[in-house]
Amino acid sequence: MYAWIMDNGNAGKPSLHDAVIYFADYQHCHDFMVSLRWPDGKVKCPQCGAEKVCYLAKNRVWKCYAPHPKPRFTLKTGTIFEDSPIGLEKWLPAVWMLLNCKNGISSWELHRALGVTQKTAWFMLHRIRLAMKSQTFNKLGGPGGGVVEVDETFIGGKTKNMHPARKRKVQAAGRNIGGKAIVMGMLERNGTVRTAVIEERTKKVMQPIVQENVEPGSTVHSDEWGSNWRMDDQFTHQLVNHLESYVADNVHTNCMENFWSLLKRCLNGTYIAVEPYHLFRYVDEEAFRYNNRDMDDMHRFVFGGM
Repeated sequence: MYAWIMDNGNAGKPSLHDAVIYFADYQHCHDFMVSLRWPDGKVKCPQCGAEKVCYLAKNRVWKCYAPHPKPRFTLKTGTIFEDSPIGLEKWLPAVWMLLNCKNGISSWELHRALGVTQKTAWFMLHRIRLAMKSQTFNKLGGPGGGVVEVDETFIGGKTKNMHPARKRKVQAAGRNIGGKAIVMGMLERNGTVRTAVIEERTKKVMQPIVQENVEPGSTVHSDEWGSNWRMDDQFTHQLVNHLESYVADNVHTNCMENFWSLLKRCLNGTYIAVEPYHLFRYVDEEAFRYNNRDMDDMHRFVFGGM
C-alpha cells in the first residue's frame, strides 16, 4: 500500500484520503489481506492448514481439497470481518479511521463517511474494538525494571444532570461512587497500559488483577487507596496521598491520570453516552491507541489493528 501511495505522487505520510482511494479497488483489498494473513504468499486453509487450495475468482472464495465440512473460505474467514456482508472496501477504511482518530469516531460520523446505516456503523466499530483488545502473556514492570502506576477512575454522568430519584440514590452511596462505573488501570512508565472495568474497589477484586498483570518484585505507585489492597510480600509499594500532594519525590500516578484524561475526553467529547455493559470496549480502544502512540498512521493500521 505504501509503495502504491508513493508511486501515485503522495510524498508525505499516507492519509485517510489515500486509504479510501486505495481500498476502493477490490484487488488492492485482496492483495493487502493476503499479504497480512499469509506473509509467505502461500494461501492456507484456515480450517486444516492445507496448502492445496484453489481460488475461484468469480465467487472470490478459495476451495480446500482436504476432507472437512467447510472446504470453502474467503479473506474474511477467521477475522473480525467474518459473516459480514459489508465489503472490505468499507471495512478497511473504517479500521483506519477508528485506529487513527485520536478521540475516537462515532457511529454517526462513520455512517456519513462510508455511506452505511448508523446501526451498521455501530456494529462495525464494536467488531473493530474487539480486535483492538490487548492480549499478551507479558507482565508490566519486574525487579529492577520500570515503575508501575496503579489507579482507578469513575465513569458516569454528573449528579446535577440526573433524575431526582437517581440523584438521591447516588448521593446516598457516597462521593464519586454511586451510579458510576469503576475502571482500574495499570501503567508502566514509558511503556504500556492495561485496564479492567471492575464492580467494586475491594481487595478481593483488585489484588488478582494486579497479580495477573504486574511482575512480582515490581515497584508499584498508587494513591492513598492503595493501602487497602497492597501486597507487600509481592511488590514494593510506594503511596502518595492526594489529599496532601500529587507528587512526593518521584512517587506519583500522574501518567495514569494522563491516560484517564485521554479516556474521558474520548467518552465525553465523541461518544457522549456509553452504556456500562459496553464500557470495557471503549476503554480497550483508548488503551490500544495509548500503547501504539509512537506509531504513525500507516504502521498503527498494518501492525497494530490488523
